[in-house]
Amino acid sequence: MKKVVLIPDSFKGTLSSAQICSIVGEKVNKYFPECEVVSIPVADGGEGSVDCFLTALGGEKICETVKNPYFEDMTSFYGLIDGGRTAVIEMASCAGLPLVEARKDPRKTTTYGVGQLILAAAARGVKKIIVGLGGSSTNDGGCGAAAAVGIRFLNKKGEAFIPTGGTTHDIVSIDFSGRNKALEGIEIVTMCDIDNPMYGPTGASHVFGPQKGADPEMVLFLDEGIKNLCEVIEKDKGVDLSRVPGGGAAGAMGAGMIAFFDSRLQMGIQTVLDTVGFDEVIRDADMIITGEGKLDSQSLRGKVVIGVAERAKKQGKTVTVIVGGADDDSIEAAYDVGVTSVFTINRLPMDFSESRHRSAENLAYTADNIMRLIKSVSR
Repeated sequence: MKKVVLIPDSFKGTLSSAQICSIVGEKVNKYFPECEVVSIPVADGGEGSVDCFLTALGGEKICETVKNPYFEDMTSFYGLIDGGRTAVIEMASCAGLPLVEARKDPRKTTTYGVGQLILAAAARGVKKIIVGLGGSSTNDGGCGAAAAVGIRFLNKKGEAFIPTGGTTHDIVSIDFSGRNKALEGIEIVTMCDIDNPMYGPTGASHVFGPQKGADPEMVLFLDEGIKNLCEVIEKDKGVDLSRVPGGGAAGAMGAGMIAFFDSRLQMGIQTVLDTVGFDEVIRDADMIITGEGKLDSQSLRGKVVIGVAERAKKQGKTVTVIVGGADDDSIEAAYDVGVTSVFTINRLPMDFSESRHRSAENLAYTADNIMRLIKSVSR
């Protein structure tokens, strides 16, 4: 083999995508010392997304002082790639759940810092901004980020305020006229891997509110606020976002990115593949290795493994999948869309609470056996 492309998702709770690339890459070079190994670690838009892009493409991490979820100053960051033409922002870096620790309260948290990062990147003269959603502590529909770039929210007294999850129901009108001109002409793409709507039983507040600290009563309160925001957006911008798949992502930030930043929502893996020039990278590849923690029905909705397989199939490339576990039905379906083979790393029947501590060892063992097999049949 002359070239192998590694493009795995993380094994949630055990191994990062970068760790997986390192372990598998080492085994490839053990048996094929002259083989070029191209590593493209993948993140879904949440924590670690910036580092994954920088690892895959090179670039620069830029630090900025912005507001944290409670409007307190903090040092956050974004990545510059593509020779400074593209910025990558992960909202978790300034609006993430780990930042609130014991202060979980989606009525009070804000995405204001995300808007500040977007403006900072725009001031650098970028032509494109990629915003990763995921791991947020917020439920403000992106209003905080919008306020940071000059959009004004008015209550029934005509007073301007910065809405949080607990005050979105106070929004009576939205004034878009002050939106910062620096954003004009910049393409903004939002990485979003869920299809929940803004509000309702499967919306932002009901599905994700509890993990952010909302009890059942608060969930209903938050949901009414997001519904009101949706109605005001329709009134003042003329766009109905109530049924847009992904609008409920990250406390309805998905809808906010459309309404306030004229962004399009795109599956995370498609964003990654486009950004790294995947189609060209694999053109002379002998093998593509991808994977994730578990291959199941969720995988088949276009996440990393399937996204990679579909692109690779167009070029007739071999795609090997390494996973922690897999559902039988999902394996067959994966074969249909371009996966060549699936290997699970767990060697003995063992509960995940135990096997998770052996993930690195088990992955190395599996990768070693795959390379050993390929070496033997290629002689």
